[in-house]
This record gives sequence, structure tokens and C-alpha cells, in this order.
Amino acid sequence: MSTYEDLEFDQGADVAIALETVDTSGAVKDLTNHTITAKMKRTYKSTDASDIQAFNCVVVPPSTAGDITLSLTNAQTGALRAGRWVYDVEMSFVDSDSNTIRERILQGQITVNPQVTD
Repeated sequence: MSTYEDLEFDQGADVAIALETVDTSGAVKDLTNHTITAKMKRTYKSTDASDIQAFNCVVVPPSTAGDITLSLTNAQTGALRAGRWVYDVEMSFVDSDSNTIRERILQGQITVNPQVTD
């Protein structure tokens, strides 16, 4: 089961979210050959492109340290509508049987605060 955390950021600001991953024993998770994806949407069922924003996702080297950075540029956050959004972060890898294993590691709501100056 994923962790739940609410986030808040401002329209027009650069955003970077640092995540540290651990396995079920509490040890740092080795993210070698893992792919991270994350999106935010106005609602869970949003399909309009203006209501969906993908995060830039990076496994921070070395991948054995278990660190991830999610980011949005100021242009990306400036294009978001102010208000409440939902998001999740998923991690995937291909196992030895060539099956893609996907796990949701984080989810919650994001409040986007409106900007005055642009």
C-alpha cells in the first residue's frame, strides 16, 4: 500500500520534491532498473489535457541510494489552474520472467496556490 501525503505549491514557481524509498524491512531500496512515473490531475477521472500534468521524474544517482526527485518547472506550474488536485507516484521494473511489476508508492492531494505576479 502506498503512503499518503498532501502537498502544496505555488503557481509559477519551480517545484522539486525529494523522495527517499525504503523496502518493507526499512532498508534503502535499490532503484537500479526501476522507472518512476508521476502525474497530477484535477480529479481522478480527468481526461482533458489541461487538467493533467506529468511530473519530471528522476532516480538520483547512485540508484542504490533509493532517492527520487519529482519536479515541475515554473512554466508548468504557471499553466496549472489554482485549487485542489490529486496525484500519485508509481515505480516499475521488469522481473526475471519479463513481467512488468508496478507499485504505487505515494499518493495524495496537491493544493496549487494562485499567483498574482507572472
